[in-house]
Amino acid sequence: MSRALRVGGMVPLTTLDYPGLLACVLFCQGCAWRCRYCHNPDLIPARSEQEIPWPQVLEFLRRRQGLLQAVVFSGGEATLQGGLVPAMDEARGLGYRIGLHSAGIKPWAFAWALKAVDWVGFDIKALAEDAELITGVSGSGKANWRSLEHLLASGVNYECRTTVHWHLMDVDKLWRIGQRLHAFGVKHFAVQLVRSAHMLDAALPITATPSEAGEAGELWLRLEQLFPAFELRGH
Repeated sequence: MSRALRVGGMVPLTTLDYPGLLACVLFCQGCAWRCRYCHNPDLIPARSEQEIPWPQVLEFLRRRQGLLQAVVFSGGEATLQGGLVPAMDEARGLGYRIGLHSAGIKPWAFAWALKAVDWVGFDIKALAEDAELITGVSGSGKANWRSLEHLLASGVNYECRTTVHWHLMDVDKLWRIGQRLHAFGVKHFAVQLVRSAHMLDAALPITATPSEAGEAGELWLRLEQLFPAFELRGH
């Protein structure tokens, strides 16, 4: 492989990151967005002193054959690395199912990665017109939703999820995200309430509740009716 995957960290065993399978998670180093609530800011730089060499990761995967069932490539943003698809192919060659966590930062790179995966956890940051407030990057919303189109056209199994910090999101905007996803044909949507103990933007309040607290409970009920599969996480 000409470009070894840069892995900034690893979870050796999880039942949460690939539906129904025992998996490990590889956190790929590097991200082009600066999401204010990011709880893995150490993964944003392209390089890190904490990187795990790819041959070492492969050796771990060989030792876990028959015990683990899937490898999930997360981030950072895994699809920014040219070594991603070759790494996925190597993991598949060891008998693993392949998962990807992504926000589709570069739609063409995301579309290429889709050819090598079995399941995607896809991050919808916000309505396309509001995404820059979260990511800090102009054009991020357009890229995010264009990649969703690639995902839905691919036929790959997936879930869409939106991370919510109530300082950056309100009930109405989240409902409109749900409506837009429904219009796209999305069947599985999850809302993840932010893990606020360690965020990139230190100015964000650690605790936040929706200004319309009573409306949030109603929103979860409406979203349950909108999607065949809806989950609320972190509440």
